[in-house]
Amino acid sequence: MLIRAKAPLRLSFSGGGTDIPPYPQLEGGCVLCATINRFAYGTLRMRTDGVMRVDATDLGMSVSYGTNDQLVFDGKLDLIKAAILELDARSSMGFDLFLHSDAPPGSGLGSSSSMMVVLVGLLREMRGLRHDDYEVAHLAYVIERERLGISGGLQDQYASTFGGFNYIEFLPDRVIVNQLRVSPDIVSELEYNLLLCYTGRTRLSAGIIDDQRSRYREDQPATLRRLREIKALTAEMKNALLRREFNAFGKLLHDEWMLKKELSSRISDASIDQLYGHAQRAGALGGKITGAGGGGFLLLYCGFEKKLLVANRMKDLGCTIADFAFTPGGLLTWRIAGE
Repeated sequence: MLIRAKAPLRLSFSGGGTDIPPYPQLEGGCVLCATINRFAYGTLRMRTDGVMRVDATDLGMSVSYGTNDQLVFDGKLDLIKAAILELDARSSMGFDLFLHSDAPPGSGLGSSSSMMVVLVGLLREMRGLRHDDYEVAHLAYVIERERLGISGGLQDQYASTFGGFNYIEFLPDRVIVNQLRVSPDIVSELEYNLLLCYTGRTRLSAGIIDDQRSRYREDQPATLRRLREIKALTAEMKNALLRREFNAFGKLLHDEWMLKKELSSRISDASIDQLYGHAQRAGALGGKITGAGGGGFLLLYCGFEKKLLVANRMKDLGCTIADFAFTPGGLLTWRIAGE
């Protein structure tokens, strides 16, 4: 018997930063995001010899452990080891675990958190646990952020678990995922006008987020003011989306990017600013680097008559245009007969 799982990657439109502790516990944060047809995938096959074998094809790594071995966090597949420990998967008779993703870590699409959601889904299914979506997302967050101490916010785990267009509120005592009823014509218009450009650079988001936190400690009033402005803008962007105010949506992407860059000097740099400037001059109404910043994918909103011009300009500057579509589904696990 094979257990399979997939969880989508996400585009974050607005609100990133307000989901990073301690701000949610103080004032409550919110994000507007949507999942796309790029996924993290996993397959688990049971064994009976007490061996846990992991193949992470994207990283070119393959490791094996005994169910009685001590699992040490040493920088090698720590996400997987932490999930095994948290879900008590060593109590099994062993398994083979195969993992891969449609985007590399550091792409800004939440790929690491999507992989953690996949791991929770696979091991939950193997152990016959009955977590609901909120419990899966929370467990993925706890393993990644608390057990492993990887800096970051809360949105990626919830976005990947639930899927679709979401306005997610991070309150001091709970998370509320508001799944938006975005009609097919709105989805199609966004896909028609949005451009996703890979800059060719990956980045470690933890360093950027740590810098944001240090600035928060050093200049709390100014940081709080910016986070409040981002939070208000996120609600405004959600309303523009639902009202079909597409040009306003595109311009709000720009406004959010300008605010976000003020949270840390490491979110952008001269080369990213140059890319974005060229995109604007070619006709983009707005845009931003996805994720924490520093590299990865540049998301641009263009009027339909300008999209090809912007795409060609980005390609001239060394970017790769990535085709994508929005997907409504979140984490999916299933079983099939297998050897």
